[in-house]
Amino acid sequence: MEKEKELRVVTLMIKKYCNGNHGTKKGELCDECSELLKYVEFRREKCPFGDGKPFCSNCRIHCYKPQMREKIREVMRYSGPRIVLDHPVLATRHLIESKKEKT
Repeated sequence: MEKEKELRVVTLMIKKYCNGNHGTKKGELCDECSELLKYVEFRREKCPFGDGKPFCSNCRIHCYKPQMREKIREVMRYSGPRIVLDHPVLATRHLIESKKEKT
């Protein structure tokens, strides 16, 4: 997946999680979620697969620290079902691309 697309999706998901769990205003992030987003951006920049990389959940290389990996999983579990309401096309495309990679 292209880096810009992937970062756009993960940014939306982190914002959705932060707004719902940390009480931040729509579009804003708390310090913890800002750090998570910076970490995701850093790891994505360093990914050896470049734009040809699979979704992290489908990747054979797990480059996130265990604590950050668990945190992003928590964000995805929360945001995944909820993002459909705000961004149905984006969420559907993400789901289809993720399922395609697994086969």
